[in-house]
Order: sequence, then structure tokens, then C-alpha cells
Amino acid sequence: MHFANAWAGRMLGRMTTQVQEPRIGDAVPGDASASSGRLVGMAMMFGSGLSNQVGAAVAAQAFPMIGPAGVVAVRQWVAAAVLAAAGRPRLRSFTWAQWRPVLALAAVFATMNLSLYTAIDRIGLGLAVTLEFLGPLSVALAASRRRVDLVCALAAGAAAVVLARPQPSTDYVGIGSGLLAAVCWALYILLNGTVGTRVPGAQGPAAAAVVSGLLYLPVGLVLFVHRAPSPDALAHAATAGVLSSALPFLADLLALRRVPARFFGLFMSVNPVLAALTGLVVLGQALGRVEWAAITAIVAANTVSVLAATPPHAVAPGQGP
Repeated sequence: MHFANAWAGRMLGRMTTQVQEPRIGDAVPGDASASSGRLVGMAMMFGSGLSNQVGAAVAAQAFPMIGPAGVVAVRQWVAAAVLAAAGRPRLRSFTWAQWRPVLALAAVFATMNLSLYTAIDRIGLGLAVTLEFLGPLSVALAASRRRVDLVCALAAGAAAVVLARPQPSTDYVGIGSGLLAAVCWALYILLNGTVGTRVPGAQGPAAAAVVSGLLYLPVGLVLFVHRAPSPDALAHAATAGVLSSALPFLADLLALRRVPARFFGLFMSVNPVLAALTGLVVLGQALGRVEWAAITAIVAANTVSVLAATPPHAVAPGQGP
């Protein structure tokens, strides 16, 4: 998991429950500078999503050499270094009340990335990311009591059933791993609310990333002792950490200062499509018409829900480390 997408998931979950009022210094929606800033923000979000999916595709190329667990270990270490530098957590000052949600978040980080990469290895990038996307979408829909969201939930649920439909070639472990990643993403959104109220700034996610990286130290050591990684495999895994963690994290933080919340939610919808296209171009993973229809239904459900959730001039709160 991509920490950038997790951050986006938190924003998506909030959009159905509250509308942020413009703060002093926020750009007026009709202003030329606001329009320019919004275009820059949208470009950042698209670049973030593309970087994230290309990073996942690069990671997949290292699976035959060190397996999903080995790739995740290296990626967690890279992400821990990046987020520790960005968030600068003061670990010694944390109280037990702060450590509890941080440790839970670390466990979610560790499980989420491993389950997603296992799914990518078994069922392909496009389907894995689409199943994972059900996590934030479910949280957003569950927070609402509107009829349109009930329709969206039914459409997304039906699409998920289509993706997981029993067939002789169905990889149930891969499907289950993708759904586990979705559950982890949903848990991240819920946990991040608690972490955000107890730990200032970005210290909470940064501390969780550090703990998650430490958890993967023994995992990486055991794996690499039994299967010595080649420089090429390590390079692929490290590149995935940069493309799927460092760049999207920073791009999303900057984008959230420039665009309304609903636009951020809409661009979240692009990720399953980008994943499917990246899987096709980079990994040669072609999807059938049924799979594309299911992906389209899930993306449409999110799009309709976000458009109906917030007025056009709602803005996202400023973000920063």
C-alpha cells in the first residue's frame, strides 16, 4: 500500500461525512490563480496515480526473484526512510495512548502491502488494485444514508462479485488477498482518524511506517538468507518503494493544498483504470470485457458518490507534515 493512496483514502472517507469551509488564505474557486492551481493539483494527482501503478508493475517484475514478501520488505524500508524524514516523529515523547493506534496502524501497513502484492502476483495488477479500491469506497458509502449511495454500494458490490465469480481458473487466494488489502485500507482510514487526533502532524503515519519497516527486518533477513537477492531484484524493489511511496506521498500532500476535496476523490477513481492499463502495457496482463465492465462499474460508483457528496465549491483542508 501505497501510503499516498492511504492518505487519499482518508480524504475520501471524510468527504461523505463533512464539508470543509474555506479557510483564510484559500483560493476563491472562480479566481484565475485558483484555476491554475487546480490544474497543477490535478496534474500532480494524475502523476501520483501513474507513479503508484508503475511502481507496482516494477515490483511485480521482482516477484520471480525474491517473491512478494521480499519486495514488500524492501519497499517498507524505503517508505519508512521517506516518511520518517517527512514526518520527523518524536518517538520518545509518545505516550501509550498514542502508541496504541500507531502500532495498530503499523500492523495494517505491513499486512496491506503484503496482501496487495500477493494479489498482484496471482491475479494481476488491474484486478488486485480494483479489489483493494473497494476498501475506501466501502468506508465512504457506509458513512452515508443517502439513497444514491445505496445504489452505488449495490453496483460496486455486484461488480466485486463479478470479479470474484467462481470459475475453473479462479485464483481464490489471489481474490482473497485483494479483498484483505481492501479491508486493511478501510481499517487504515478508520485508524488514521484516531492517530490524527492523538499525534500531531504527520508524525503518526511516519512512526507507523518506521515500526512496519522494523517488523519486516526479520522477514527480509530470513528470505534473503535462503534466497540471496540479485542487485537487479533489489533495484526493482527499491524503485517500487520510491515510485509507489515517496513520490505519490509528496505529490498528494501538495495536490491536497490546491484542489477541492471532491476532485481528489474523483481522481482516486482513476487508480483501478491506471492499474489495468499499466498491467497491460508493462506486464502484458490483458483483461476481458467482463473484467473491464466490473472495473468501470466500481469506478462509476465512486464517481457518482463523490459528485453527490459535496457541493462544487467545497475545498479540502490544507495538509502538511
